[in-house]
Amino acid sequence: MFANFLIGLREGLEASLVVGILVAYLVKTDRRDQLPKVWWGVGLAVTISIAFGAALTFGPRGLTFEAQEAIGGTLSIVAVGFVTWMVFWMAEQARNIKGELETRIDSTAGGVGLVVLALLAVGREGLETALFLWAATRATGDTLAPLLGALLGLVVAVVLGVLVYRGALRLDLRKFFTWTGGFLVVVAAGVVSYGVHDLQEAAILPGLHNVAFDVSGTIPPGSWYGTLLKGTVNFNPRTTWLQLVCWLLYLVPTMTLFIIRVRRPSGPVTSTPVAATPDQTHPSPTITEGHPA
Repeated sequence: MFANFLIGLREGLEASLVVGILVAYLVKTDRRDQLPKVWWGVGLAVTISIAFGAALTFGPRGLTFEAQEAIGGTLSIVAVGFVTWMVFWMAEQARNIKGELETRIDSTAGGVGLVVLALLAVGREGLETALFLWAATRATGDTLAPLLGALLGLVVAVVLGVLVYRGALRLDLRKFFTWTGGFLVVVAAGVVSYGVHDLQEAAILPGLHNVAFDVSGTIPPGSWYGTLLKGTVNFNPRTTWLQLVCWLLYLVPTMTLFIIRVRRPSGPVTSTPVAATPDQTHPSPTITEGHPA
């Protein structure tokens, strides 16, 4: 449940900050008449994300067991690809996201352009969240707790986003995305292992019965600590050799590259200067860009 809470929190906060930046910039530049277009884009993005999640959940039903496992395993690997790209992208862009969005607004003629900008900015987070949550939910074998965790994370993210927008909270994006990114790399490694197991059960990959270790007697899947490990890092007490190898091949190089990236000195922050107008009701979102721990 905690892993899904973190996914909802991270992705939801990113989307909330994007919306907050868009709204604050339009208010600051006296373009309030364009705000409904942003909300239209946000609404479309949420609708598409929910529809995508429903299609993932109910689409494979009625298929054979092997077909369901093949689809589940393939989409789990795809989900890991998306979340890995997202983790590294945010490690790179956390300092510059505000200036980048403001530049895009200035280059947009308004009208449909703003709807599309909000749709793409929020929709990307929504689709990534739906896909990765679906994969993580399959990996844990539960449905209610992961969804509740993700929903709670989204609610907290929205609250934090509003506080940042109102100027009541200062948020160091680099530290936040560094710590959550590192944990999500570990979670993604578990999803890789589960996806490989699905593909083994679908007879697409070999080695289903070549077990590397089986600690089910020491860590029963139904125990509280077994459930905790399963829900946080997708630990499987009975793991095949191919699962273990793929887990290591993903986790070790990905975590190494991530640590190198977040510890590398960043260039100067780029931002688009904005002249304050007399009708500046809300300040821009208060975001600090400290250095990673």
